[in-house]
Amino acid sequence: MGEFEVHRARLFSFVPSGVRCLAFAGPPLLPSGPRLALARLDGTLELCHLQANAFRDKVIPGHGTQVPEALCWVAGGRLFGAGLSGDIFEYDLQKLCIKYSLDAFGGALWSMEAHPNGTQLAVGCDDGSIKLFVVLPDRIQFERQLDRQKGQILSLSWHPSGTKIAAGSLDIIHVFDVESGHCTQQIHVERRLQAPQGQSCVVWGLAFLSDGTVVSADSAGKVQFWDSEMGTLLSKHPVSKAAALCVAVSEVRDSLVVGTSEGTVLQFQLLPVRLGHTELQWVRTRQFHHHTHDVRTVAHSATAFFSGGLDGQLVIRPLMEKVEFKSYEAALRKITFPHRCLVSFARKPRLLLFQYPQHLELWRLGATDATGKAGDVLPVSRPPEHLLQLKAKVESFSCLFLMEFIFNSIWMFVSF
Repeated sequence: MGEFEVHRARLFSFVPSGVRCLAFAGPPLLPSGPRLALARLDGTLELCHLQANAFRDKVIPGHGTQVPEALCWVAGGRLFGAGLSGDIFEYDLQKLCIKYSLDAFGGALWSMEAHPNGTQLAVGCDDGSIKLFVVLPDRIQFERQLDRQKGQILSLSWHPSGTKIAAGSLDIIHVFDVESGHCTQQIHVERRLQAPQGQSCVVWGLAFLSDGTVVSADSAGKVQFWDSEMGTLLSKHPVSKAAALCVAVSEVRDSLVVGTSEGTVLQFQLLPVRLGHTELQWVRTRQFHHHTHDVRTVAHSATAFFSGGLDGQLVIRPLMEKVEFKSYEAALRKITFPHRCLVSFARKPRLLLFQYPQHLELWRLGATDATGKAGDVLPVSRPPEHLLQLKAKVESFSCLFLMEFIFNSIWMFVSF
């Protein structure tokens, strides 16, 4: 073997942005196959093709004023987002940009959920209202508003029949009849026993099951199952000393997962009370600790669950009892860095080019005049030199593509 130098350069301080929300969809909403949409805290949207080993085949750059708090798929494979700017926006998945945006006139939008058949959108607003929008072939249109309540609407969930909506707020869960628009039930959520006086219990996540059960995840660290007709508590499960932040239920409604601020994801399954009995109950079965920080969002498919949080990781955890064959699809996957090259090296001029979300950096490697035998650590005679930093002038959706073009142009220039 020939001799060569190994230069350890700790110059690239790329930090992935945290994951804010996820949206999973498969047939019939997406006839082309299951997809996972992921929105980060800097507004970047990523699409993962789940039939191609979760490869990120599309990326839409973020915009500082339109960071989604919620994502959802609707009929025809269309993707919508809503954020604290108060706008609902549709993504153009071909041109990789925002197609249009529409002001919901309800203040900041904390939550959004699509009708089970994908023909309507419900958004939870900062002013306590729930607004319904009908999905038209080329746009969305405001339809009507449900009865306004006190406090922000922080979480939403449709009943699988599409006739009711559960909405989470501070200390309370509202159940609405969609046809009349009236609130038919108010469920008061229990606060933490040792909480300071006046501290509210925030209902961060909801799931409305087909039998009328409402599942809540709250800031007191509890997962609770409620009877939506009577407003009574069916069961309570403390899952965290801090907060339970999100909940997602499987397509067949026999499994659900909950994310917490301690970095854990817990699974609940609908199992027989006794072997051979037909009576079923929700049982906490598994706990997973794949994250180092808050798990802000979870999604559930037929064979796996997905989780993301402040550590920037997308975790795909297959459920082994649902996987038929042991293959790559049955392996745990943690995806942190983008599926594209962010570093280029020009050998002769000894230059490194780094691509960040909003700027580029060009460095010249350090050098040494010392010599030694194989395995020796040589002192650096000339330290690395920072030659250039090129920043984007404004935040725009074309910024990433412009930076990639400049990135490739500079690399070709310095390589020759």
